Amino acid sequence: MKNIRYLFVLGFAFALFGLQAQEKGEGPFSQLIIRGVTLINGNGSPPLGPLDIVVEGNRITEIKSVGYPDVAIDPKKRPVLKSGGKEIKADGMYLLPGFVDMHGHIGGEAQGAEPEYVFKLWMAHGITTVREPSGRGIDFTLDLKAKSAKNEIVAPRIKAYTGFGQGNDKDISTEEMAREWVRQNAKKGADGIKFFGAPPQIMAAALNENKKLGLRSACHHAQLNVSRWNVLHSARAGLTTMEHWYGLPEALFEDRTVQDYPLDYNYNNEQHRFEEAGKLWQQAAAPYSDHWNEVMNELVDLDFTLVPTFNIYEASRDLHRARRAEWHEDYTLPSLWEFYQPSKVSHGSYWHFWGTEQEVAWKENYLLWMTFINEYKNRGGRVCAGSDSGFIFQLYGFAYVRELELLREAGFHPLEIIRAATLNGAQALGMEDQIGTVAVGKLADFVLIDVNPLENLKVLYGTGAIKLTDENEVVRVGGVTYTIKDGIIYDAKALLRDVREMVRREKEKNNFELKQPGIKD
Repeated sequence: MKNIRYLFVLGFAFALFGLQAQEKGEGPFSQLIIRGVTLINGNGSPPLGPLDIVVEGNRITEIKSVGYPDVAIDPKKRPVLKSGGKEIKADGMYLLPGFVDMHGHIGGEAQGAEPEYVFKLWMAHGITTVREPSGRGIDFTLDLKAKSAKNEIVAPRIKAYTGFGQGNDKDISTEEMAREWVRQNAKKGADGIKFFGAPPQIMAAALNENKKLGLRSACHHAQLNVSRWNVLHSARAGLTTMEHWYGLPEALFEDRTVQDYPLDYNYNNEQHRFEEAGKLWQQAAAPYSDHWNEVMNELVDLDFTLVPTFNIYEASRDLHRARRAEWHEDYTLPSLWEFYQPSKVSHGSYWHFWGTEQEVAWKENYLLWMTFINEYKNRGGRVCAGSDSGFIFQLYGFAYVRELELLREAGFHPLEIIRAATLNGAQALGMEDQIGTVAVGKLADFVLIDVNPLENLKVLYGTGAIKLTDENEVVRVGGVTYTIKDGIIYDAKALLRDVREMVRREKEKNNFELKQPGIKD
């Protein structure tokens, strides 16, 4: 009875102070040993184990093979745990480098998604590094970056890219204005710039100055400027990564210079914008044609990085699937759910009358787009994983795993997917000496899971994957067990419980019930 009373009090305390459960992780330790684990590294190598991985502070100090699968391990050959150290018994578990999300917005005021909510969803899915390609302002992001670097908050490490022109009270209309803005952005401490396009002379000046300063860059080649400045122009001028795919079909045009816009098209009408974008790849050069090959080969030679963010457009080809993803019930905030609904003013809410014709066009778009991305990888081009969550029914963390699944659909081997999610991201950020693979001397950023993700990427979802046991019982397996960042251990499932509690409280406060639009009782 005493034990029952204790458990009741403990449970009440957790319900009352649930968000404190993972305010801090455990560690770092003078010594951490992860014992008997199978390593899936980010360098494309096949799994290897059992291994003992030793960490001191936040650095990997030893990786030791301690035997063979299903063979007893001689304890005398294993690293010795020192006084004050910590060990994780990881027999039968899999360890990967921490994931890098190359396109992660830290929530948004319109969505009502505050950093704690976003960060915990990312960390619960093994994402230990995020590049934010513009957000609520560079000061906002740099403050969070500093707190994350000191591990004062539960958050991935952050690379902060400022939206070009953001914070400027005048339009950038001259080359010198562009250069000066870039210099000021660097002085503030930004890691790079996110472009949406600009007149050619402005883009050239800004990219040139940014490159001279040793900073990196990204670009969403929006339609308003893409007819004069596509991906090839950017890559030649020094852009380091391309976001999504805008600007690439335009570089592949052979018989036109602008896309086939309907004559009543209006860019501010997002159904127009996204519907016609779904027809763009069909207007580009055919796969493996001379022009297609020329563009691809030049981008590869320029060491250009592609961040396709396949997942963020997936609702365009299957709206019902994206809208009814099972995690929305427990993990999507009411404010975020409302933001997703059809709207003429919310970005990415272009479901004005979205139907079969639009989805069929987008399915063809994906086939052509994925063909280019897969072949780019095959020819040695760098492809990274990015999610762009918080829009179009894509939820932080969960959408990143969906991105990995879509790379598989594009033709990537699971090991190539892990490389895209780890080492390739590290290289694109200039951090390959610190993160991206598990190697002695690197930061201790790991994903630890008890099911082999190469066999089924779905086990990486916080909701896990459904499996039928030998006893004919339906169970859920997987979900990241521990996310380790800087040698600090975070219980991934506890982070998800925190988020679930946040969402529950918001629903209760607003008497909210998740419903589909236009459906009445």
